[in-house]
Parts: sequence; structure tokens; C-alpha cells
Amino acid sequence: MYTSFQKVVKFLSLSAAFTVFAGAGVFAQSSNNSSGDPVAISVDFNTKQGAMKPIWAFFGYDEPNYTYMKDGKKLLTEISQLSKVPVNVRVHSLLVSGDGKAALKWGSTNAYTEDAQGRPVYSWTIIDSIFDTFIERGMKPIAQIGFMPEALSTKPEPYRHNWGPDQKYGNIFTGWAYPPKDYTKFANLVYEWVKHSVERYGKEEVETWFWEVWNEPNIGYWQGTTEEYIKLYDYCADAVKRALPTAKIGGPEVTGPAWEDAATFMKAFLDHVVNGKNYVTGKKGSPIDVITFHAKGEPKVVNGMVQMNVGKQLRDIDAGFQIVASYPTLKNLPIIIGESDPEGCAACSEDFNPQNAYRNGTMYSSYTAAAFARKYDIAENRGVNLKGAVTWAFEFENQPWFRGFRDLATNGVDKPVLNTFRMFGMMQGDRVAVGKNLAYNYATILDSSVRGDKPDINALAAKDDHTATVMVWNYHDNNDLTVPPSQVVVKMNGLPDGKVMLRHYRIDQQHSNSYQAWKKMGSPQSPSPQQVKELEAAGQLQLYSSPEWVTVKNGEAVLKMDLPRQAVSLLQYSW
Repeated sequence: MYTSFQKVVKFLSLSAAFTVFAGAGVFAQSSNNSSGDPVAISVDFNTKQGAMKPIWAFFGYDEPNYTYMKDGKKLLTEISQLSKVPVNVRVHSLLVSGDGKAALKWGSTNAYTEDAQGRPVYSWTIIDSIFDTFIERGMKPIAQIGFMPEALSTKPEPYRHNWGPDQKYGNIFTGWAYPPKDYTKFANLVYEWVKHSVERYGKEEVETWFWEVWNEPNIGYWQGTTEEYIKLYDYCADAVKRALPTAKIGGPEVTGPAWEDAATFMKAFLDHVVNGKNYVTGKKGSPIDVITFHAKGEPKVVNGMVQMNVGKQLRDIDAGFQIVASYPTLKNLPIIIGESDPEGCAACSEDFNPQNAYRNGTMYSSYTAAAFARKYDIAENRGVNLKGAVTWAFEFENQPWFRGFRDLATNGVDKPVLNTFRMFGMMQGDRVAVGKNLAYNYATILDSSVRGDKPDINALAAKDDHTATVMVWNYHDNNDLTVPPSQVVVKMNGLPDGKVMLRHYRIDQQHSNSYQAWKKMGSPQSPSPQQVKELEAAGQLQLYSSPEWVTVKNGEAVLKMDLPRQAVSLLQYSW
């Protein structure tokens, strides 16, 4: 068994590109590329499989002070514009003491200090700057209650930790990770924060937010016991509800439900909210409106090549869903996967973690498409209510270009993975059936990931009153881009007869790919203004071919294409 800190160091050191997208009934598998046999994907737009819930419209990051910086604001604007629904944003360190200066894996707001007599002093200036930036863009905060202010920590010194991409950081879980020396004072801080939020943004707005208690309390982020976390939750939930009875709060944000100790922690928490004695009221149970946990993959370098492990991430998700489903009174509550990623350390660069080489190019974008699609299926199989899955990736201000952090943009230039989310933003209405008689589905990936001779060539499809969309990807855990493209035939029925407009979008080595454009420039670390403009254009979602009118007869249409390894296509039909 690892100690708590050893486990976190191992966890933070992982790197795999794994964004879990799950789509119920969306399974298609290519044949072996060397055979040249086409992959046939059937889509039935008449067979609905539930709402196309925007589970992808959730993002988060460690460094809250990046929010209102130049590139942070630019990226948040772009994220808000890719979705028709409000995007949810989760950040750490909203109650941490400090001067508000950003650093890797660090942030602070100085929301709470005490005067010479030990009386609370509240300051909302920095938190307001963060939340104002979200609200101005129509985004919804997932307001994380944490971490511990220095004046309330049971072990305040040392308080500030230091982090570098080389991970020669020692123990990063310093004074901010400890329980409060006074639970009532901490609860009063939470109460005042919620009350201030209602005063600033209005009751109706704050009612749309989620509040959550802490982050990953089963590892080093919480230097207390499980029972002390449960006590903290009770005090926080009571404070939030006193300030706004209609507010939504939840937890426990454990990471790795497939781990035995994480599962034990999660079950202890859920047992308490259902049947435990409340630390504040003395009554049975605790208020809970949303259940949260984290799921991560584990990439490695194998024979000089990055090998992802999407199966590991999906097993974490499945384990979390299974735990929630075992509580009859809780199984219908919304679930938010508070961090859902290929690995566990966004601030670990490719420089010191070669397994993170997936992050700049199309492996991250295809992984994201393939993984998220399966989340729908796993949730449906377990009978739970998946609300969203947070992609823990943002941007790292003033860092070298394409350094290999887990981010959506570098120096204001969008990476290919952000275009996968742009594609998701175009998929509206109901999910519809895609052929199931293929090699990969969520169950086979749970069992063995995507490691065989065949890649995962699959699709997710949706339809509303005026559009039909099909996302198709060619994913494999091994990042071998030397294999030839696969021939794919998408056969669709359920489209309206007559002329229909087709727009075909693509992410591959030539399209929607700022990283390849940067490399063709010679990988400049000081690109000229003209080069920056070219990179910004290359980072946008691009058409694979010109828009065209196609004729639909008897509701049927067929599209044939070559799809390279780690590429993603979106077919959009509109009428």
C-alpha cells in the first residue's frame, strides 16, 4: 500500500490522454487497416436513445487566478461560445490565503484573515474577479469550498507550497490541506460567502450553481480523517443552506472509485448523508443535491511510443456509478465527475513526463471523443443520472509554446482538443442509435481498453428538429500515426427527403491543428505577430470539404471517407 503522499505523487505523475465521452448505443469498429476493408457505421436517426445531455460542458483547473488574466479571459470566452448551454467551471483554492498571484498548481484569494483579536475579516475582491469573469460569459461556477485559510488551519506552517514541472517539489500538501481549528468559524466563512454571492449576483443566479466541499479528500488534499471530512461537510452544507435554502451542494470529490480506499471513503460519506448523525443538527442524514467523484487514466511510454489507457479511466467511472446506484435514495441525484482526464497532473509538462506527449496533437482530441461517448453508455447501464464530466484542462499563462501541459490552448492559441468540444457543441437534440454489432463498445473497452490490431472507429449521433450530426473517430491507445487511413462508410436513415446541407468538419494532421502548423513553422518560441495570427486560424475548427447540398431519398444518405488514425470528423446535416 502507498502512503497518502506516495499515492498522490504517483497519481500526479501519471499522464494519459483520456477524456471519457460515452454515447449509448454508439459502437462501430474498424477492420484491420492493413486489410483495406471499409468500416461500415449505421446511424438510425429515427431511433432515439435519450437526450443529448451536454455532459462535456464542464471544465476546471488548479490555478484560479489565471481566470482573469489575458489568455485566461480569451479562452473562457471561446469555451463559452462553443456551447448553446451555459458551461460549468470548477477551480481550486478559492479560500486559500495569499496575494492572488498565479503560479503552477497554486492560487489564492485571501478571502479570510483575522485581526489582532482573532475576529474574522472577509475579503471578496479576488473571488469576485474570478466569478465576475465567469458570469459575464454566461458560465456557471461549481463553487469549491476549499482550501483552508491560514488563520484557520490546524497546522498553518508551512503554508505556501512550491511546484515546478520537474516535480522536485517535496510535500505540496501544506497548511492549506488541513482541517479547521474551529469548524464554526469555517462554517461562518462559507455562510458569508454564499450570502455575499446572493447579494452580488442575485438569488436566481446562485440557485443555478453547484457548491462542493473540498477536493480529493481521500488523498493528500485532505490532511484529516474521513470522519473529519464528513464533519466538515455537515458544517459547510448547513452554512450554505442557511444562506440560501435552495442552493445545491454535494461531494465527496474522491478520486479513483475503483481504488479500494477511495471506494471505502465514498461509501462512508454516502452512508453518513443517508443515515448518519449530523454534526450540526444532531438529526439523521445530511443535505446532498449532487454526488461527485474523479476518474483518471494512466498513460505510459511503451517501446518509445505513448500508450494511453482509456479502459482504466472508464473503470473508475463505472465503479463510481456502481457505488451511487447501490443507494436507492441517492441513485437519481445528478452526478458530476469533478475531474475526468487521461491522467492526473495537468501541470506536469512533457519535458519531464514523456508520456504526456499526447497532449499537443490529435491523440488528445480523438481520445476525448472516444471516451466521452462511452460515459453515456456506462451511466445508462448503471441507471444513474450523469449531469456532467469536468475536463481538467485550461491554459498556463506565460509558459513556453506547446510545452506539453494538459491545456486547451497555449499562449492564446487553441489546441486540437478544443475543437472536439466545438464539435460536441454542435450536437443537439436526442442521441440516436448507431450500429452495435462491432468490435468495440463500452463493455469491451472497460475490459481491455483499445489495444488490439483494430482501432476504435466509432460514432456518436444526434438529431433535433432541423439538424442531424454524426461524430466519427479513429482512436487507438497506441499513438502510431504511420498506419494508413481507414476507409469508413457512414450509412444513415431517418433524414428528411429532399435537399439537405452537409458540412463536414475534421480534426487531423492537416485540419484544425495548430500544433502541426507550429511545427511546420519550425517550432518558434517567439513567433511573429503574423505567425501568431496563422496559428490562431489553424487552431479553429475547420471544414474538411466545402459545404454541399445532398439529395436524400427514402430518408437515406451515405457518406464515404478516409479517416486517419487519431482523427475526428463531424458530419452536420441541416434543413
